[in-house]
Amino acid sequence: MVRFITFEGGDGTGKTTQIRSLESHLKKIGRSCVVTREPGGTALGGLIRKVLLEVGDHEVAPATELLLYLADRAQHVNEVIMPAIEAGNIVLCDRFTDSTVAYQGYARGMDLRLLQQLNDFADRGFRPDLTFLLDCPVSVALSRTARRQSAKGPREDRFEREKLEFHEKVRAGFLKLAQAEPRRFRVIDALRPAEETAAEIRDIIDQELR
Repeated sequence: MVRFITFEGGDGTGKTTQIRSLESHLKKIGRSCVVTREPGGTALGGLIRKVLLEVGDHEVAPATELLLYLADRAQHVNEVIMPAIEAGNIVLCDRFTDSTVAYQGYARGMDLRLLQQLNDFADRGFRPDLTFLLDCPVSVALSRTARRQSAKGPREDRFEREKLEFHEKVRAGFLKLAQAEPRRFRVIDALRPAEETAAEIRDIIDQELR
C-alpha cells in the first residue's frame, strides 16, 4: 500500500504545483491525505527553514547546514509523517532524504555513506513508498525560479544564489538516485506543461492505489 509519497527535484521543477494537483485529485477520489514539506513541516521546522534559507549573506558551514536539515527531519518524522500514516492518511511530502543526498552529498561533496547513516538516524530508517522526481534542464528550472522571484520581489534564498554548476550537480545526483532505486522512483518530465505532468502523476497514483 502506498502511504508515503515524496516529490523531489531541483528548484523550479514544479514540485509545489504538482503536490497541490495530486492533493486535489486524492480528495476527489475519496482518499484522505496530508501535505507537508522539508524543511518547515513543523513549528520547529519553520524556524529551522528560516535559518537555512534566509540568512542573507552570512556563510553557513556545510556541516551546519546538514545538521539543521537532519534536526528538521527528525522532528518532522516524529511529529507529522508517522502519526499521519498511522491515522490512515496518504502523506505527500515536498522533499525528504533524497534531497539531503543530492544537495549535501552530490553537490556539496559530503561523504555519501555518512549521509546515509545520518539520514537513517534522523528518520529512523523510514522510507517513502513512492518518489516522483520532477526533472528538467537546469537552465529551464532556474529561469522559472527567476520569474517567480521577480513576481514576488527581489528576495531569494541561498540555494537560488548558487552557481549553475551546483544545480547541475544536484540534478545529476537525483538522477543517480533514481537509477539506483527504479522501483521507488518515477522520473517525470517536468519540461512539459504542468497539466500534462499532473495527468501522468495521477495515472501512476491511480494504478498504485488499485
